Amino acid sequence: MKELLNIFYQETSYAIPYTIVKSKRKTYAISIEEDGTVIFRVPLRTSNQQVMEIAAQKEHWIITHYLKIIEKKNSRPHSDLSAVQKSALEKRYKDAAREYIPKRVAYYHTYTGGVYERITIRDQKTRWGSCSSNGTLSFNWRLMLAPPTILDYVVVHELCHLTHMNHSADFWAAVESVYPNYRNARKWLKEHGHELVL
Repeated sequence: MKELLNIFYQETSYAIPYTIVKSKRKTYAISIEEDGTVIFRVPLRTSNQQVMEIAAQKEHWIITHYLKIIEKKNSRPHSDLSAVQKSALEKRYKDAAREYIPKRVAYYHTYTGGVYERITIRDQKTRWGSCSSNGTLSFNWRLMLAPPTILDYVVVHELCHLTHMNHSADFWAAVESVYPNYRNARKWLKEHGHELVL
């Protein structure tokens, strides 16, 4: 059940929703969901008063990250599409991704090498692509909403994981050898990735 955490910051009062999750863990952790809800993960015997003491200690971290998330949420483009229209449009983009992305994979695979088994198109909330140890390449269909050069960067990134299953210097050297402008693409995704929504 969500309650409200009252924080006074820079002459403004904020009522921030929060939830306490108790488990067998030995330490506490704080995270903030996409909707701005603060999640306190604490040991089973932690009292609500102790949680509030933790919140007071981490007040600056909570409010600064909360404001960043709210700002990012408010900057997303608003859509006037109905649920039915959005679902139909989403299906079109997914179908287009299933046709287009494998072609880009095939093109860049000639430069990166490695062996992959299959390609999947997914609806991931926080990842643009992934490469599993069994050679499955997965890509977020929302990449179809990004500039083509950004999609190509993600394709190259995941293909290079076929030979470097890490983010070592050798991995980034492999990415750069195929996609020299990868730093700008990474920066673009960090700054604009949250805008890739219908």
